[in-house]
Amino acid sequence: MRGNTPSPGSRPEPAGKGRRARDRWSRRAAPAPPPVSFDELVIPPRAPGPGGQGPVPRRRDRRGRGIRGPLLPPTAPASRTRAEKFDDVVVDVVERVEHSWAKQLRGTEFAVEDVPPSDPAPWEDGGVPLGRCFPAESGQPARIVVYRRPVEARAFDAEDLEDLVRDVLVEQVAHLLARTPEEIDPRYTGDR
Repeated sequence: MRGNTPSPGSRPEPAGKGRRARDRWSRRAAPAPPPVSFDELVIPPRAPGPGGQGPVPRRRDRRGRGIRGPLLPPTAPASRTRAEKFDDVVVDVVERVEHSWAKQLRGTEFAVEDVPPSDPAPWEDGGVPLGRCFPAESGQPARIVVYRRPVEARAFDAEDLEDLVRDVLVEQVAHLLARTPEEIDPRYTGDR
């Protein structure tokens, strides 16, 4: 039988405590550093920047993750806003319509606004208008306006958005030219 005699140079085990007591003795914390007063604290000055004027600009933020900036460069297609993408859709549809009706639409302005004004026109019976046609009067050219937010709210996806914009523009051009929408664009469905 082995004896419980301690080896030379080791600490004696407390009676009845076993291995846990031994582990506690071996895990002693390092002593805490002495407190430093603000008078003793020295912050080195920053080096001068290029040309010897002012401090060097920071290359990283204070947590070392880098300077905040745009996630995508402005030239990337994903960095475009919804309004810019909508404007592109409207421009594409207007170009297709003007290709066929360029002579009749000469001088007509096309615009995009976010929401329609709160006062409806007398001929609008109800609901939120998706677009409006303003005929030429008192020196002002004719204008066709498409309202972005109501159109986006009704569209299911990008393809449906393009179809809806085409239908709205065809209806407004037809109203301006006193024709049927089917005459303006044979692909007009009008089921919205």
